[in-house]
Amino acid sequence: MRNASRTAQYMALFRAIESCRPAKRRLFHDTLARDFLSPSLRFAVAVSRMPLVGPVIPWIIDTAWPGARTSGIARTRFIDDRLSRALREGFRQVIILGAGFDSRSYRMEDLRSVRVIEIDHPATSRLKRSILERSLGRMPSNVQFLEIDFNNQSLEVGIRDIQFEIALPTIVLWEGVTNYLTGEGVDATFRSLRSIARRCRVIFTYVDKAVLDPNASFEGATNAKSRIESVGENWTFGFDPVELPKYTAQHGFRLVEDVGSQEYRMLYMPPRKRNLRGYVWYRIAVAERWDNNSI
Repeated sequence: MRNASRTAQYMALFRAIESCRPAKRRLFHDTLARDFLSPSLRFAVAVSRMPLVGPVIPWIIDTAWPGARTSGIARTRFIDDRLSRALREGFRQVIILGAGFDSRSYRMEDLRSVRVIEIDHPATSRLKRSILERSLGRMPSNVQFLEIDFNNQSLEVGIRDIQFEIALPTIVLWEGVTNYLTGEGVDATFRSLRSIARRCRVIFTYVDKAVLDPNASFEGATNAKSRIESVGENWTFGFDPVELPKYTAQHGFRLVEDVGSQEYRMLYMPPRKRNLRGYVWYRIAVAERWDNNSI
């Protein structure tokens, strides 16, 4: 699949495999995830559906890349739940930053009655739209696409090109992105988020900055970074969890939640998987700003 992020495909693979599980056991149902995969990864999904050999596929992934799959699917469900909660609280506009192969706009019933703006790099955005047009036939009228390179373009400037409603309470999803940006890119995005809506809640993922150290003591960190580097998508940025409240406050946001992968896996994984190790450096944070004076 030309120009497709390999890590975005891995996440889609994890979602596709999870969606093959029985309805009462799966964390979500993503019927589009398979459409974003290369032929070899689609084959892996097909095998995972088979009654006897199916469980071998997640076992192979978990053995080769400990924690990546379980952290990925649990974080998907965690963000789904936080997004649904925000919509129940009255948020009426959704921005998905670095949308990649995220399919929430099309699989979540809650999003069909609100405006959704998917923002990503031009190459990724165009590829995604071509796949969706084949899969869906007709694109939902409530979804709009905006092309931005976060390391070189301002979100604030880019969003002026569309009919954005600054008065609407806005929920921003920023999943699986910050760790691939520069510090300047992350700072610029937070500055933009501060001004785009009067009430803004942002749900974002990040890696503990300590994992970027070549001598990181996190179990499985070397293996995980090697796999990411092998597809040319190096981690370049992280936060210190202790310093995160101060950082968000400097940008006008109050940090309301910050959970690690062990915590959010505990919420959704069955007891026999709760002690799975790996990816303990991966975290999800929620920060909010409510400013009646925003422009």
